[in-house]
Amino acid sequence: MRILKRHFSERYALKNLVSQVLTFDYLGALAVSVAFPLLLVPHLGLIRTGLFFGLLNAAVALWALWLFRAELRRLGAHAAACALTVAVLLAAMLGANRITSWAEDRFYGDAIIYSENSDYQRVVVTASQAGVRLFLNGNLQFHSRDEYRYHEGAGAPGDGRARRAEAGAGAGGGDGMAVREVLKHPSVEQVTLVELDPHMTALFAEQPLLRKLNADSLHSNKLRIVNADAFAWLEQNAAMFDVIVIDFPDPTNFSIGKLYTTSFYKLIDEHLNAGGYAVVANHLAADRAKSFWTVATTIEAVGLSVTPYHAHVPSFGEWGFILASRRPFRMPPALPPGLRFLTLPGLPALFDFPPDMSRVAAEPNRLSNQVLVPTFEQEWGKLR
Repeated sequence: MRILKRHFSERYALKNLVSQVLTFDYLGALAVSVAFPLLLVPHLGLIRTGLFFGLLNAAVALWALWLFRAELRRLGAHAAACALTVAVLLAAMLGANRITSWAEDRFYGDAIIYSENSDYQRVVVTASQAGVRLFLNGNLQFHSRDEYRYHEGAGAPGDGRARRAEAGAGAGGGDGMAVREVLKHPSVEQVTLVELDPHMTALFAEQPLLRKLNADSLHSNKLRIVNADAFAWLEQNAAMFDVIVIDFPDPTNFSIGKLYTTSFYKLIDEHLNAGGYAVVANHLAADRAKSFWTVATTIEAVGLSVTPYHAHVPSFGEWGFILASRRPFRMPPALPPGLRFLTLPGLPALFDFPPDMSRVAAEPNRLSNQVLVPTFEQEWGKLR
């Protein structure tokens, strides 16, 4: 500001200079905040995007050197520092893939057999003697050694009345694991998988090791894959289902949080047949109980009855599920063949909640308040 005042005070008042500087500062911040998630990261990745901003700052430094070259002391040293900075950043840009691989090898521990950026997320698959793991944006989605516990819990405890089903919606359903479990029901005739990221469904339909994990469910002649946003798809389609399995990421932001609101569950209710039900998967533990019961309260707010249950998944801990329907839930008379975790004698235990995970008071999560997102962040913050 002193430099601007010294050079431009004859033409502009200081308040006008300050106003112009702050205007361009705010406009630049707005442009970058929009470009970062929508343009830069999807096309450049996190590493290259960070280096790109470094180059922008170095370009500003070079411009400032030229503009104020007559007033700076040790101009040569400054110019050499700028040149070195630009050279290092350009070299890092060229080696961004190696940097990413090096960082991920140390972050994930196991050997990385697949890593790629889709338009929506960073997808990493690792493998070791312990099994195969899937990470989306650095967050573990499943471990092959115990994923069956989670997916059987999501896809199998229905009461046997389903004849058509929609399995999976949004990020996480594209791995085909929940579809695999739904297809085990002999009565199921058609499954519609709604997955936002086409990269996920393509990967798990083509990669041999991943196809083995989902039992080639994404190649079933009973399956129809729709790559679309689940919220928008439900608004635009009139299809009716007997079973809807909802497998969304955790509500860590308001964009995902909308998929846990009364508005979304009203759409689910509108697409359920009279005797149909939906299964919603969500984290549950003694220290995260309010997030889980917020989801239950939200579903009840749209007129559906809820039947909560839970299952222990060693890679994640205690995982909660909510079965939503218009009719009272009844225990299934039989389970599909080929299950490794669920048994008829063991089912009642899933619906029994110990005192430290019992229901707590919560308000519905609506688009107008999105109370679930701060609640989830607060509960997970206690664990960090």
